Amino acid sequence: MIALPSVPPEARPRLAPLRGLEAGELLIHELYLSVQGESTFAGLPCVFVRTSVCDLRCSWCDTPHAFTRGERMPRAEVLARALAFDCPLVEVTGGEPLLQPDVLPLMAELCDAGRTVLLETAGAHDVGPVDRRVHVIMDLKCPDSGEAHRNRWANLDALKPTDQIKFVVASRRDWEWAERTIREHALDRRFVCLVSAVFGAVKLSDLADWLVAAKLGDVRMQLQMHKFVWDPAARGV
Repeated sequence: MIALPSVPPEARPRLAPLRGLEAGELLIHELYLSVQGESTFAGLPCVFVRTSVCDLRCSWCDTPHAFTRGERMPRAEVLARALAFDCPLVEVTGGEPLLQPDVLPLMAELCDAGRTVLLETAGAHDVGPVDRRVHVIMDLKCPDSGEAHRNRWANLDALKPTDQIKFVVASRRDWEWAERTIREHALDRRFVCLVSAVFGAVKLSDLADWLVAAKLGDVRMQLQMHKFVWDPAARGV
C-alpha cells in the first residue's frame, strides 16, 4: 500500500479513499479532452487527468465531486489513456494530485512522451519533487478560502521561472491580501501571477479595476473560460 502524506489531524479523514491504494496505482476521478480554461495556456486543447481526493476544503471549491469518488487504475493505463488522445498538452489536476505518490512518475512519463505537462496544485504540499519539465500552476490560498493557513511558503523557493502562481479572489479583502503577498515576495518579478474571481462572487469589472490600479508587474487577470463556454456546473469540460 502507498504511504499517505502527512496532513493536519482534521484533514486525515479526507484521505480515506486513498487507503488501500497500491504502488503503481492512481485513484482517478476523470480523464478527458477539452480546452484549457485557465493559465497562460488558456484556449489550447488539453487532456485533463483529474485525480480524486483533496485534503483542503476551500469555501468556493467547484470540484467537490472529486473528494471521494474515483476509479483505481494502474499508472500505465492512465498514461496510455492520456496519450491516446494525441494532444500535445496534458494537465494533471484534482482534487489534489500531490496526495498520490504515483502522480510524480506519471508526469515524468508524460514529459518523456513529448507532452507539455501542467500540474494544478493547491500549494499545501511540497512541489520540490515534481519533474523540472512540468509547468507548476500553484495556488496561494487567500483568506476567504478558509485554507490560507495551509499555504506552504517554502514552495516559493522550489518553483521555477516557468511556473505560475494563482490567486482566487472572493472579496476585496482577498484582493488586498493577494496584492500585499505579491509585493512582499516580489512574485510579479519571479513568476507569472494569475488572478481570478470566484465565479459569481466578485464583479469582473471590479477585479479589473483593482488590478489596473495596483500597477504590479507580471500579474494577469484570468477568467475560467470553460465556465463561459459551457454550463458552470458541467463536468468533463
